[in-house]
Amino acid sequence: MDPIYSMNQVNIELYRIFLHTARLGNLTKAAQQLHITQPSVSYAIKQLESRLDIKLFNRLSKGVKLTPEGCALLEYVEQSFAILQAGEQKIANLKKLSSGELRVGASGPMIKHLLLPALDHFHDHYPEVRIRLSQAKSSDIQHQLLEGQIDIGLVHLPLSDERLASNHLISQQHIFVVGSAYRHFAEQQINASELSRIPLLLFSKDSSTRHFVEKWLHALGIEAQVDIELGSLDMLIEFAKRGYGAAFVARAFAEQELQEGTLFELQIAEPIPFRSISVATRRNMSLSISAQKFMDVLIDSLQSSI
Repeated sequence: MDPIYSMNQVNIELYRIFLHTARLGNLTKAAQQLHITQPSVSYAIKQLESRLDIKLFNRLSKGVKLTPEGCALLEYVEQSFAILQAGEQKIANLKKLSSGELRVGASGPMIKHLLLPALDHFHDHYPEVRIRLSQAKSSDIQHQLLEGQIDIGLVHLPLSDERLASNHLISQQHIFVVGSAYRHFAEQQINASELSRIPLLLFSKDSSTRHFVEKWLHALGIEAQVDIELGSLDMLIEFAKRGYGAAFVARAFAEQELQEGTLFELQIAEPIPFRSISVATRRNMSLSISAQKFMDVLIDSLQSSI
């Protein structure tokens, strides 16, 4: 018989019986510890010796003693069972969320306004789970998911690849906001075509939000004339507050400034469609225990804030 076995040919139970017998030096004691009969132990040892074509034990009057070959095998069997035990303990820790990692990605505004409350709760309750957070725009988050760099991502729909699946989280209303310099435009309803009278502050061209607003304007027969392109929500809000023009942002992300009276919402006659924020994952791929738990925490966090 070929002495090299693939893992599916190895009978782990034979090695378990060998290990107990070697440690106790007695077939009867090994049987008692394993809750099987003494003949079963003897038969298992004979099977293993036959498979390996080597004698593992010398039979003595009061038990058994390992042969030199048996001693050599024992070293590896002990290591193997120690590794298996460590693996079982690792799984137990993962189930208890006392180890593992959470890999999640989202854009800056989503992290600040949607993810952070859930991350705070998760980190407080499961501090031993390592959090790996990636900040990027929706298109890059989808690419990271496909590459297996993250497990879950918050994105704006639509998804760019059928290998990704999405679960709806919330719907967002986007609005145009201005600072006090253009407050008079917010005092009455205006048509979208009148936005040309105000400098437009939009996200950079590769942003999904930029594509969304340009598509909406184009459907109304309006070509957006962008004066200032910026890469972050905070910069859009800051420039709008300073009087540089009208910024297109999610209402929820500018709520504080609207309540403080440092920004003012333009009342556009034509309705702006709601946008969906979803959790994206790789289709037909199971989530880790930590990722699934965070999904639950995130959903609960968003529902409680509504």
